[in-house]
Amino acid sequence: MVKSTNGRPVLVAGGAGYIGSHTVRLLQERGIEVVVVDDLSAGHRQAVDCALEIVDLGDRDALGKVFDSYRPRAVIHFAAKCYVRESVQDPSLYYRNNVQYTWNLLEAMRAHDVSCIVFSSSCATYGNPLELPMTEDHPQRPISPYGRTKLHMEHMIEDFGRAYGLRYAALRYFNAAGASQQGDIGEDHEPEMHLIPRALKVALGHLDEIQVFGDDYPTPDGTCIRDYIHVEDLATAHLTALTRLEGGSHRVVCNLGTGSGYSVGQVLQTAREVTGLPIRVRVVGRRTGDPPQLVSGGTGARDVLGWQARRPGIREIVEDAWGFMQSHPDGYAE
Repeated sequence: MVKSTNGRPVLVAGGAGYIGSHTVRLLQERGIEVVVVDDLSAGHRQAVDCALEIVDLGDRDALGKVFDSYRPRAVIHFAAKCYVRESVQDPSLYYRNNVQYTWNLLEAMRAHDVSCIVFSSSCATYGNPLELPMTEDHPQRPISPYGRTKLHMEHMIEDFGRAYGLRYAALRYFNAAGASQQGDIGEDHEPEMHLIPRALKVALGHLDEIQVFGDDYPTPDGTCIRDYIHVEDLATAHLTALTRLEGGSHRVVCNLGTGSGYSVGQVLQTAREVTGLPIRVRVVGRRTGDPPQLVSGGTGARDVLGWQARRPGIREIVEDAWGFMQSHPDGYAE
């Protein structure tokens, strides 16, 4: 284990994953030293080009050694299980990996006098929308174990802030999508559950078809509408939040989204136009708990962070995802 030589780095938990790797790259581009802690259960070694410690956050001794060695100045926390259906099937996994492991991370921070954390939260903490768009004041009534664990994580971080002076940001974002503009890092999950990469896998011939869960919703084309946010915009928001905390802010809580929604049908048609290839669709029944629309609202990101999405269009999101998939047809192929 090599110690930091250029000041105190930022520790990025889950930094080899999809959103984490884009954030790590941005930090490095801004001259910020980074150490990634990731167990590589969902992340990829090839996605990061910095110090990487392969550590499970459940291993408190190993985590403590990382803090001892690198003496990080702040933490950005992406490490969590993130699939709604899986969380329903195996809630124990989610409460352990999301809630218990976050407590381990916070305890390591407290033991090593690390006082800033940017937390990757989720619009899943809101549950079914009572109004649209969903602002930061929307009641938090999650309907899945995944959403409930994210809310527990928020509450735990907030309590540490009150009791121990932890400065924190909780960024509740909507549907992350896209890839780096260079096409060298992007989305590679196993199994892949997200709409855009699954559609592009059909275009590549890796899947025969994509399932659409319901076409009878009260939306213009009958399919669900979601707020898609470019992964590079998310990375910028995390860096901006970190800058605010290190500048003296004590609490930042805001939504990250574009404020606009695209239907499943619109996304699939865009994917056909971008790839120039057919994408076969099979409509199946609705999934339990899928609301017709989820669109971000509120002014927290603009007012507190001075942030807004710079790449909000669905076409450029799909184009970047397609660029990554063309150069990585088998993902990172580890």
